[in-house]
Amino acid sequence: MTETTIAYKNAAERFCLEGTVQDIRPYGEGHINVTLLVTTDKKRYILQKMNTRVFPDSDGLMRNICGVTEHLRSRGIETLEVIPAKDGASYVKGAECFRMYAFIENTVTYQQVTDKNVFRNSGKAFGEFQNYLAEFNAEQLNETIPRFHDTPKRFADFLLALEKDEFARAARCREEIGYVLAQKDTYSKITDGIKDGSIPLRVTHNDTKLNNILMDEKTNEARAVIDLDTVMPGSMLYDFGDSIRFGATTAAEDEPDLSKVHFSPELFEAYAQGFCGAVKGSITPREAELLPYGAYLMTVECGMRFLTDYLSGNVYFATKYEEHNLIRCRTQFALAKEIEANFPALQKLVMQALQR
Repeated sequence: MTETTIAYKNAAERFCLEGTVQDIRPYGEGHINVTLLVTTDKKRYILQKMNTRVFPDSDGLMRNICGVTEHLRSRGIETLEVIPAKDGASYVKGAECFRMYAFIENTVTYQQVTDKNVFRNSGKAFGEFQNYLAEFNAEQLNETIPRFHDTPKRFADFLLALEKDEFARAARCREEIGYVLAQKDTYSKITDGIKDGSIPLRVTHNDTKLNNILMDEKTNEARAVIDLDTVMPGSMLYDFGDSIRFGATTAAEDEPDLSKVHFSPELFEAYAQGFCGAVKGSITPREAELLPYGAYLMTVECGMRFLTDYLSGNVYFATKYEEHNLIRCRTQFALAKEIEANFPALQKLVMQALQR
């Protein structure tokens, strides 16, 4: 074993495991935490070295995860099982922090939308996540990333980066800057609705990518929603919208040829069928009305964040080349424009999905 592997083995053995550790190896494709598959002579587990730079409040984060998973389990829903440390804590504290989950066997994850049925099943999974937690008091949760989907705040961050223009990049992206400025009156609808009570404050996942659902390896039915670090108070419009941003597209997030980048109403419909079918019992009329807007807002917000990072010197998102964030920004804005242009048709699809 390498010195690093020995350190991970020592960390694993501080948890209440069944059996003796036989093997530890890297697992998955996550970029925030270090994730490892731990195999004992009786069972398999997932060990994660927690990223305390991105999520400095480890206590608050683990309270969120334990509260949400315990609530789901009490409803008979398959979910992550937090394995306690031998001292009874939910994670191992120290210079490096670790947590442990039971490995959920016979499941797979998908990095991309492969067909409409998989995307429909993912919509059902995230909709059920919303529905099963509708009675959970979201105010109990900590904001692991404060104001994460506060789009007006993201716009303020953009304006500051634009004003500084520290790397003299604004001249290269005047069209994109103009788009962000032109859309400024569209950014506050959800935050204003949460403040005035017209949009319910809910438990939200906030990272509703397809690869955060474990699918049954035989049936492709969703088994469990994972990666709960960003579970926070928010709006279901955020979760619906981010799934559409990620999945209802014809090209990769960093496709340089914008002629290949289009919004897919067919994939939107598939996801809406799964999601809306699951939330029929808890969604409000105002939320239903704004689901297409949520898809637009999360897409333009993501593009704005890419553009802000580009202007700031690529300090937040990992990049492979200097213009990477600018390319990403352009794909998001291309999608946002098509989503906005299709609002009436998309609202009809939502209503049809709710009536199925």
